[in-house]
Amino acid sequence: MISRNKAALIISLQKKKVRDEEKLFVIEGDKIVREFLEAKVMVKTLVALPEFLNSLTLFHKQGIGEIIPVTENDLKKISSLKTPHNALAVISMIEPIRDPDDLKKELTIILDCVQDPGNLGTIIRSAAWFGIKNIYCSGDCADVYNPKVIQASMGAILHVNVTYTSLPELLESARKMSIKIYGALIEGESIYSYKLGSYGIILLGNESKGISGELLPFITDRIMIPKLTDEQHGIDSLNVSMAASVILSEFTRGKGRAF
Repeated sequence: MISRNKAALIISLQKKKVRDEEKLFVIEGDKIVREFLEAKVMVKTLVALPEFLNSLTLFHKQGIGEIIPVTENDLKKISSLKTPHNALAVISMIEPIRDPDDLKKELTIILDCVQDPGNLGTIIRSAAWFGIKNIYCSGDCADVYNPKVIQASMGAILHVNVTYTSLPELLESARKMSIKIYGALIEGESIYSYKLGSYGIILLGNESKGISGELLPFITDRIMIPKLTDEQHGIDSLNVSMAASVILSEFTRGKGRAF
């Protein structure tokens, strides 16, 4: 049975301010919880139905600080989901592992004011799929530990470093290192015919406003995904997470090509 104080803490972690203060976040769902356990991530508290707990091996349980068996009704009270799963876990925030030289060796994603949690989570998931290790976000992007981001990423935050930083400073540093900065814009060269490199920065902007004006001067290469239809209504643009997947696919296909 879960105590009132423990339940109150878990519920409060739905708020960014509390997550930042406690340095904790919540993951929900059998698959995600199991992936964190298999990755040997230290789980502070596991709250789950008895049948889920019984399915865990000794290997899984080694990294768990506290295990609390609960009923379905208990899970409903503390879950952020309309339909709770069988398990929920409280995790200590993961400190990103960064290497400054990665900018010169690999593809890096930079997100400017991507505010929808679902979009951020999906971009993280796509990044993990295509082998992208680092994502840098402006301070006004959605919080990586937002429950909706966690759900959309489906555990991909285990494999991608997400860092919040000053984008002008980061891009200025990249420019000094002569790193190409590919800006995804409505007006640009078709990504399908453009000569893409095996490393550089992919800059993606806000869902409705695109890349902010202060960042435009840093762009060295303007790219776009061409619209292959004449229809004018209802499909004037791609969702930023969809666009990210298309762009990453093209860059991955071009790995190994020189600038």
